[in-house]
Amino acid sequence: MDFDVVIAGGGPNGLMLTAELRLAGARPLVLERLPERATVPKANGLAGVVARLMDARGLYEKVSGRSGPPAPTPFYMFGGLRLDLRDVPDNPMHTVLVPQTRLEPILEEHALGLGAEIRRGVTLTGFVDHGTHVTVSTDDGSEITAAYLVGCDGGRSTVRKLAGIDFPGVTDDDVVTRTANVVLPTAGPGGLPVPGHGDIQPFFFHRTTTGVFVWARLEDALTVTTMEWGDAPGEDVPLTLDELADSVKRVLGVDVPMELAVLDRPLVMRRNAGNNTRIASQFRRGRVFLAGDAAHVHAGIGGPGLNMGLQDAANLAWKLGAAVQGWAPAGLLDTYHSERHPVASRVAMQTQSQSALLAPGTKVTALRTLFEELLESVDVRQHIVDTMSGNDTRYFESDHPLVGRLAPEMSVTTTDGVVRLAELRRTGRPLLLDPSGLGAVADGWRDRVDVVSGDGPALLIRPDGFVAWAGDSADGLVDALTRWFGAPTA
Repeated sequence: MDFDVVIAGGGPNGLMLTAELRLAGARPLVLERLPERATVPKANGLAGVVARLMDARGLYEKVSGRSGPPAPTPFYMFGGLRLDLRDVPDNPMHTVLVPQTRLEPILEEHALGLGAEIRRGVTLTGFVDHGTHVTVSTDDGSEITAAYLVGCDGGRSTVRKLAGIDFPGVTDDDVVTRTANVVLPTAGPGGLPVPGHGDIQPFFFHRTTTGVFVWARLEDALTVTTMEWGDAPGEDVPLTLDELADSVKRVLGVDVPMELAVLDRPLVMRRNAGNNTRIASQFRRGRVFLAGDAAHVHAGIGGPGLNMGLQDAANLAWKLGAAVQGWAPAGLLDTYHSERHPVASRVAMQTQSQSALLAPGTKVTALRTLFEELLESVDVRQHIVDTMSGNDTRYFESDHPLVGRLAPEMSVTTTDGVVRLAELRRTGRPLLLDPSGLGAVADGWRDRVDVVSGDGPALLIRPDGFVAWAGDSADGLVDALTRWFGAPTA
C-alpha cells in the first residue's frame, strides 16, 4: 500500500485531517489540484469551540496572534440580532479573526512538521474501492493505493459524486450576495456612520426591510457585503463597484461613499446568486469518507464552516488511525457518520433560522421584534450560543453529565505542576485523567492511551476532546476503554 489514507483537497479541512492522521500514526497523502495556494480570501476566521481544538494542538497562539488560552467573546450575533454574552454563565463562543489565506500556511506547516506529504497541482480523477483498499487515479496518470480515501474537496466534491452519495437539501434561488474589497472614507473607530441608521458596527449584519448590509475590517482591507432577495445578472457579468453601491443604496436607502481598494493581491469582487443548504446522505461509503464542505454546505452566517469542517477532521482522523494501527473496535468507523451527520443537521437548522430572520418584509420585522424580547432571557442566549458554537454537541447519552460532550476547560495539578487540559492533549492520543489511582485498570491500553495523575475529575477523553467516560470509581472504565480503543494488549 502506498499510503494509509489519500485526502482529496488541501484546504484547511484537508490539512487539518492530514495533521491529525499523523498524530494518530497513519501515513496520509494530500492531493491538491491548485499548484499554489489561492490568494483571494475565502473564510475570514474561526468561531465556536473549534478555537479550543486549535488550542489543544498548540496552534491557537499562531492563528490568533494572541498569547494564552482562548477567551470568549463578549458579543456575537444571531440572524443580525446582537447577542450580549457578558452575563452568560458558560460562554463557549470563541472567535479568531484569521483569514483563510493565513490559516492555510499555518496548518500546512503544522502538517508538514508532523511528516505529512502534500502534492500540489494534482487532481483526483477517479477511484476504485476494492473492499480491502482503494486505488486512486489522478490527472498526471498516477495510480495510488491506500487503505482509505477522504474527500475534502468542497461543495462540488468529485469524491462524493464518484462515490454516488446523494447531496439532498434546498437552494434559495432568490438570495443575491455581493462582496468587494473597498475603502470607506467615512468609517471610523466608532463604526460606519450612515444617516438614518446611526453608527453601523463592523462584522454585524445590519438588516432592513429590503436587505442586509455588512462591512468588516480584515487584516489588509475593508469589505462590504450586501444581501438582497430578487434577480441577479448572469454569471458572465462581472460585479462592478457601481452595482455594489446601488445595492447598498437599495438596502440602506442612502448613498455610502466607497472606492475600490488597492491591494497587493487580487481584490475580492464577487456576486453569488442562490444559497445552498445540503447534507450528504452518507458521510461514509465503504472505504470512502467525506468531510467539510464535501459533506455539508450551508449559509455562512455566524461562521459555522470551519467550526464544522475542522471538527469533522478531528473526529475522523483518530478513528482512521485506529483502523490503520489495527486496534479499532468493530463499528468505530461507522460512528463518524452517526456522530457528525446530526451535528451537520443542527448547523443547517440554525443557519436557516438565521437566514429567515434576515429576510425582507414587515412580517420578518415583527418576528425579529419578538425574538429580541426573547433574547432578554439569559437562558435563551445561553441556548443560542451553545447551538451556534457547537457546545451543545453530545455524541452519546450517559448518566454522567460530561460523558459524550466536549471536555470542559480546566487545569490539572500534576507532579510537574499546574497544566491546562489543552496542553495535555497536544499528543492527539486518548487521555485518562487519573486522580484516584485508577491507572492500573488501563494498563492494557497504555500503548494507545496516555494516563496522567493529578487532581480534578476522573475522565477518559478521546483524541477529539470528547469525554468517553467519567466517574468516581473504576465502574464502567474498562467497558469505555474497550468500546472506543479496542481490546487490551496481552
